[in-house]
Amino acid sequence: MPEEFSERRRATAWLHGPDGRFEEHSEADDLEPGHPALRDSRLYRRVSGVDRHAREVSKEELAALGDPMATVFFQRNTFPMAVEELLEGLPRVADQPKVYLVSESGTIPPADAPHLRRDIRFALTYAVRGNEADLLISTGANSDPRTTFLQVAAWDESNQVFNYYMRVTPAWVWTGNSWDALAAASRGSGCFDSHVNGSVVMKELKQPWINWQSQSAAIQLGADDPLRANPLYQRVIGAENLESTVRSQIDRWTRARLRAVTAGATVENPDHLLRQLFTTTAVNLTSTATQSAAVGDGGDDPLPLPMGFWLNNDALLDDLGIEVDATVPATTATRYADSLDTFGFRLEEKASGFSRPGDTFFAFVVPEAALEDNSVVRAMCEQGLISPKFAACALMVDFPNPVFSAHRARLMRYVPTEATAVEGLGDRIAQRIVAAAGQLTAYSPEAQFAANWSRPDATWREDFSRRLTDYLAKVQQRITTQEGFDDYVLLAESRRRQFKALKLHEFELTLPTTDIPATAPTLRMREDATVTDQP
Repeated sequence: MPEEFSERRRATAWLHGPDGRFEEHSEADDLEPGHPALRDSRLYRRVSGVDRHAREVSKEELAALGDPMATVFFQRNTFPMAVEELLEGLPRVADQPKVYLVSESGTIPPADAPHLRRDIRFALTYAVRGNEADLLISTGANSDPRTTFLQVAAWDESNQVFNYYMRVTPAWVWTGNSWDALAAASRGSGCFDSHVNGSVVMKELKQPWINWQSQSAAIQLGADDPLRANPLYQRVIGAENLESTVRSQIDRWTRARLRAVTAGATVENPDHLLRQLFTTTAVNLTSTATQSAAVGDGGDDPLPLPMGFWLNNDALLDDLGIEVDATVPATTATRYADSLDTFGFRLEEKASGFSRPGDTFFAFVVPEAALEDNSVVRAMCEQGLISPKFAACALMVDFPNPVFSAHRARLMRYVPTEATAVEGLGDRIAQRIVAAAGQLTAYSPEAQFAANWSRPDATWREDFSRRLTDYLAKVQQRITTQEGFDDYVLLAESRRRQFKALKLHEFELTLPTTDIPATAPTLRMREDATVTDQP
């Protein structure tokens, strides 16, 4: 790996050039060439998209930072250069830090791929004040701790934001806070290409916590791997514990954000909130809980595929209370195993020349609706910006496509972009959509929303319940046929390609490679459970 990238996360999915040479595009704009020479024991500011060069943080700016990195270290002229120094400088708190381990290559036995770069990372949480984590630390686990990347998301209780920092030897750089993730100039740039909504990120959030050391799977190390002797490794606990922390942190920022933008009688930038209902700003990754290598021997045993692949179950069923009388659609183990050969599934990493037939460790990894999007929708309903019915009517537009729905995204044109009265916000947007629907076809997203909105207040949940139940029944009928299951494999790969286009896709081994052409049409699911091209 080029020396200039040694302190930044390696992202093998962003290879460039015909020779496969590694270029780290995911962090390419943290510090551009020509920035001022960094001096020892300084905190610099460099918000990608806003600051052309790094500059030293002023005394006033430093004093305004209220997170533990600032108050414990930087304001006291202390600048830890390795994670061990950082931890040693924190107040002694019982049961802290909590340490987790993640690697996209972690379940591949080292002996089977001796030349594969392992890229094992530590994730640490530390509750400096109270019981809730206010430091979330990410660093390399199998590299020199003084030269591998070291990044921190720190909760600033006084300003109610996450501050984002990275060590760039011999200094530290403040790369922005949660609000910078939402600002037009810096949105999608630097660290905000993954922290896209200003919150912390754990893509593989649910069981089986894909790629994480957990109760579902262990990251494999060679018998002589020096990582075994690392004190942090000896403290590693399962990612099932990290899930609850990340959920809490996402809700923490969501609550603070909603309080800030609705402090008066108006809501600032309602489009920034509503895009998390109508569009896919981020995704989580989900899968079956079954190891792919174990599926082939299952014969006709059912293999339930992730519910989040079929619909946004977290929002529609859990948050909005729509009940369905259906089981999770399941194919057979044999049909799934056959599809791996039919479509040429394999794991590949160009940077190391690694290739192995088959699927990812857990079967059928696909993107699903992100918790950070659903968290905002839930909070908007709780605070009365929109009603649960409004949220449901929006999510029921093109509901068989819980992520990357061009149909649902079209409705963003009816959301005001200027400061708007909080009271009745959802109703006013609904009236705009319904008015437009009268001039459009019955198949338009506007007409779909209008039909949903016309459901009586007393029965809309039951009406939507019947539609979802009927849809899942049709899916179950098709998934047991060869044509139907092949269609769903193609649909899954289409959504994976859309995810791969995002900077959230950092590592090639996160998802399988197939023989399905990269130029294949983008697909969408219909309510009759058939798959068609996306117009």
